[in-house]
Amino acid sequence: MACVKMIHSLYEDGCEGSPSSPIRFKGQDYEQLKESLLSKGRKFEDKTFPANLDSLGKLENLSPKQLKEVEWLRPHDLNPDSSFIEDGTSRFDFKQGNVGNCWFLSSIGAMTLHKELVAAVVPRDQSFQDNYAGIFHFRFWRFGKWVDVVIDDFLPTRNKEPVSVSSRSQKEFWAPLLEKAYAKVCGSYGDMIAGNPPEAFKDFGGGVHMNYKLYEDTSDLWDVMDRAIQSKTMMGCGAFTGDKGKDICKRFGLVDGHVFAVTGVKRLEIDGNSINLVRIWNPWGEKEWTGDWSDKSATWKAVGEEDRNECLNKRNDGEFWMSMKDFCTYFEEMDICCESPNFICGDEGEWNCSLKEGRWEEGASAGGCDSQSEEFWTNPQFRLTVKGGEEEETDRERQTEEESEGTKNVLLSLLQRPDEEHRSKLKYHYIGFTIFKVPDKAPRGRLPQSLFLEEWPLKVSEFKKSRELIEFHTLEPGEYLIIPSTYDPHKTGGFIITIYSKAETDIE
Repeated sequence: MACVKMIHSLYEDGCEGSPSSPIRFKGQDYEQLKESLLSKGRKFEDKTFPANLDSLGKLENLSPKQLKEVEWLRPHDLNPDSSFIEDGTSRFDFKQGNVGNCWFLSSIGAMTLHKELVAAVVPRDQSFQDNYAGIFHFRFWRFGKWVDVVIDDFLPTRNKEPVSVSSRSQKEFWAPLLEKAYAKVCGSYGDMIAGNPPEAFKDFGGGVHMNYKLYEDTSDLWDVMDRAIQSKTMMGCGAFTGDKGKDICKRFGLVDGHVFAVTGVKRLEIDGNSINLVRIWNPWGEKEWTGDWSDKSATWKAVGEEDRNECLNKRNDGEFWMSMKDFCTYFEEMDICCESPNFICGDEGEWNCSLKEGRWEEGASAGGCDSQSEEFWTNPQFRLTVKGGEEEETDRERQTEEESEGTKNVLLSLLQRPDEEHRSKLKYHYIGFTIFKVPDKAPRGRLPQSLFLEEWPLKVSEFKKSRELIEFHTLEPGEYLIIPSTYDPHKTGGFIITIYSKAETDIE
């Protein structure tokens, strides 16, 4: 099982932003609000996210006329027998509605495979029966801190049918309310349209995210997925867009440009040969793969009865199996988010995790990526000390040069934190890292401009225009200077830098 030890983080348990003491989103205190409502016999109406068109936002699947027909109703108005959770949480509890947020709903489906993750995001002390006051709350990991988001339970409907995600049983409402809480964080339901699973994965608990392009070399990907599925891991995949995506959709029943959850892997033995299968779920709750290993495929006849009964489910629930080969052929990319990097390398050892917050400010601390420029030294600086004992030194001496180069012991993550409140208006910079080896006798504190004019960087990362940049590195014991920066100078924005390390480290 993966193991991560948090050190030097933004918070310790009990401090503001920790799991036990989350930050109150919009300053709203769930317990105090609920107690006040119960004492007055009232139901909550959230003035910070009111039941109106502004909170609904622009929905591409609804015309202006249809938007005006939207009526906000509480769950009891839709079903007098409403419940928050029945028999646990499952990806089969809900299906996508008229909001194009398959990336978010597929991520919820992946999260439900791990009850610990669900418990962190969806507090269970909520009900439509006991002490009901029309108020609910959910928790998200937002840029290194846990945030508690309070909502009322008014849901957007047309003709008493949910506009957005709906309950398959028509009585269980944890998923529609969770979606509303995330819409509030994003600015509106419309602000949730279009995205990628890693964004929601991170907001469901942080962790390490890796992206895999399935059209590239995937020879070791099955092993990575097999290791990942055994840990607290969320996986998602994206279908091709354009003409290729439409052709695949027409031939095999998939949805072009759509995001799915990866919910399982299985190795089967057939006539002495093994075949690797991948299980995938469509958040629409329907529209499944029709090729080999689909629900009605004849390929299942070659499988033993025990494996067939375990895997095969002929319901139209959006979930299906396909071979690893077809998965890498008919899907474009896959994302994995896990508590620790162990799923990548197969090492079950402990990782240290250091998390720090920083900011680039135009004219003050946004020096760009050119280490020879006069402004570069103004960028935020993080000094990392990688420690190593005698045992580690001996192990390194035994390694060949090739083995040593392949031993990645430090993972760096740079996560942008834009200032814009509405998700659809976010603009990300090109970001990356520059790493220097700190010279002997270097002064403490910030290193001066002269160092960067005299020393060449040890490593320079790729610069990407993305929400998060992640890179693995091999760093020998010693002291390093890590400088996160935007590609161009004079860019303003916040960031979170996270360092996972196999060796003992100090960061300042």
